[in-house]
Amino acid sequence: MRNLVIVESPAKAKTIASFLGSDFVVKSCFGHIRDLGKNVDAVDIAHNFKPNYEIPDDKKAVVADLRKNVKTSDMVWLASDEDREGEAIAWHLSEVLKLNKKDSKRIVFHEITKTAILEAIANPRYIDTNLVNAQQARRILDRLVGYELSAVLWKKIKPALSAGRVQSVAVRLVVEREREITAFNAQSFFKISAEFLLEDKKILIAEHPSKFSTKEDAEEFLKKCIGAKFSVKNVETKPGKRTPAPPFTTSTLQQEASRKLGFSVSRTMVLAQQLYEDGLITYMRTDSVNLSNLALDGAHKEVVSAYGEKYAQTRNYITKSKSAQEAHEAIRPTHFDRHSIRADNAQQKLYELIWRRAIASQMADAQLERTTVNIAISTVPDELVATGEVLVFDGFLKVYLEGRDEDSIEEQFGILPPLSVGQLLDLQKMDATEKFNRPPVRYTEASLVKKLEEQGIGRPSTYAPTISTIMKRGYVAKEDREGKERIYQVITLQNGKIVPSEKSEITGAEKQKLFPSDIGNVVTDFLQEHFKEIMDYQFTATVEEEFDEIAQGELEWEKMLKEFYGSFHKTVDKTLEEADRASGERVLGTDPKSGKVVKVRIGRYGPLAQLGESTDDEKARMAPLRRDQMLENITLQEALDLFKLPRIAGQFEDKEMKVAIGRFGPYILHDGKFYSLPKTEDPYTIDEKQAICVIEAKRANEALKHIKSFPEHADLEVLNGRYGPYISYQKENYKIPKEIIPSDITYEKAMELIEKAKANPKPKRPPFKKRS
Repeated sequence: MRNLVIVESPAKAKTIASFLGSDFVVKSCFGHIRDLGKNVDAVDIAHNFKPNYEIPDDKKAVVADLRKNVKTSDMVWLASDEDREGEAIAWHLSEVLKLNKKDSKRIVFHEITKTAILEAIANPRYIDTNLVNAQQARRILDRLVGYELSAVLWKKIKPALSAGRVQSVAVRLVVEREREITAFNAQSFFKISAEFLLEDKKILIAEHPSKFSTKEDAEEFLKKCIGAKFSVKNVETKPGKRTPAPPFTTSTLQQEASRKLGFSVSRTMVLAQQLYEDGLITYMRTDSVNLSNLALDGAHKEVVSAYGEKYAQTRNYITKSKSAQEAHEAIRPTHFDRHSIRADNAQQKLYELIWRRAIASQMADAQLERTTVNIAISTVPDELVATGEVLVFDGFLKVYLEGRDEDSIEEQFGILPPLSVGQLLDLQKMDATEKFNRPPVRYTEASLVKKLEEQGIGRPSTYAPTISTIMKRGYVAKEDREGKERIYQVITLQNGKIVPSEKSEITGAEKQKLFPSDIGNVVTDFLQEHFKEIMDYQFTATVEEEFDEIAQGELEWEKMLKEFYGSFHKTVDKTLEEADRASGERVLGTDPKSGKVVKVRIGRYGPLAQLGESTDDEKARMAPLRRDQMLENITLQEALDLFKLPRIAGQFEDKEMKVAIGRFGPYILHDGKFYSLPKTEDPYTIDEKQAICVIEAKRANEALKHIKSFPEHADLEVLNGRYGPYISYQKENYKIPKEIIPSDITYEKAMELIEKAKANPKPKRPPFKKRS
């Protein structure tokens, strides 16, 4: 028999082909071969939401090749991924290639190993139409919501906006968190800490367990401690333990790779897919923490072999999420005896993270000894407390310690020196330090994934594309922000004297955090006002549950769509007819010089400040907001400062250098040429010397790039690019053969190379679009 196996990616095809014999041909379909058309009638609502699928142009050659291979095959094995998306790909292949049950089979596996592949072929099944229907319902519903909501936003806010069932709710989370931070009012308090000098010059640090709300209360306590005797009242030691975290699910892998490796959510999924396709890990889209008996046995053997019997402890984890359905196992290495891999640096790091997490989950608890020391003060009933922790047996900590988000960092105490009850302690100093309660923490990509999962919004396959989409659309930005200096008070008791002092700290610094944009705020407010149901967290989670019911055959997908779409479409029509345009407009006040009104709003190209109103005689002045300014909190003076542009920064070569901000950012206009300002230069403060440096730097770069011009044709040049010299002609680039010296190229030779390239165009391979 001649067998044709169809998988999603070329990498997976190569790995699987190495396991099968000469009777099997393995081909890739490069992901989805069909999708809903891009026109408005892609879903036939009147005929029970019938989808109209099309084969994209970049997939027609792939489909033609698959059809040719099907004709010469006795059996076709559809081996796409085992989740709903993979099931839908198998169904589309079956429909387009006109396969029947007699000579086609569906096989699934959650790891690409020879054992798993041969077992899948030995146990084929038919396409699960319930899973296909769940995927179709999601795709159709999201298309309807996306198209119709986007049309509303185009008309009521500005063109080129988009909305989506999951993405809009994700933006709402970021917007609400930012507003919580803005509204937060930091309250100060004082914490008391004391340093005691012990024998061998060791230092014991203890703290007062309570907070002091005012400086006066803290100072009064310090005064009462002048001349006091300090003694050990009680020493209590208790055994403790730490238990390992379960093996990774999709979301916990994304979170931990962000914390420990600094990977974005989308990068983590791309790398994980590569590891899966190379047969190194199990399927990477899963919300299950379960491990198979085979995996448990393999992990146990490896722990015993590598670390010893006392480190081994088999654990069966149960998935808490009632909707867990995508795969039947957690993410783990396919072979536990492979501690690391030979691959590029990023793949290697992610693999080792997955290996450590999985192997640690099958290891013994870490045994601790926690010591608490209470210190009596002779002059007051209050006590100070010192805490320490000793690791008695490292257990799973030998391999792995789970990371923490910034808002849940554990304090790590050191080992306490030996102390005895009644022992007198020598106070070196006691500080009352001003502290401030912290505002809510901004989301990182990983913590936003965690929040979406907690709310039941989305599924493992949707987290990465959702976050990528809201950043690509400009609703949310991932940025670093510099902190601000803050002064705090310290009162010190030392040598019987109380001395106040001031110190400073940098607070509010952010790294790789998610910030909402002005357009993200405006769109969120508009959708919450007019589409409360779509923006409701519980509603979004309920929709996910209905998709699960469809996948389990408990709900008809057409019925689900009909119940949703009826009320949704009415709301769309009502909003288009009745809602006012939304621009996030804020009137800030009046310009003291001109008496004109100053306001900020969303314009055609983004947030802007406006001075005055446009009339027949005069146009209002507009100025784009700076990157660090927001419609919601910009002040009148900050807005007025924006109108200081354009300004003349000075002269160069007897011509003015005009600084302004355009659609694509700040620039210098000099002698009819535009020079973009680098991010390090501020258009409002750049001086003549700095402006000249910008112009000269660009000229120097252009000189390095330029190799040769031709008087015969102004559009023809030989340039030096990122990948070496090339010919540029009429906005097209042409490769120069290695044996030709670029500077020696004549006009005739350049045109000859161009004509030759045009006559033999390089074929374009259809891109494989990885699902993230």
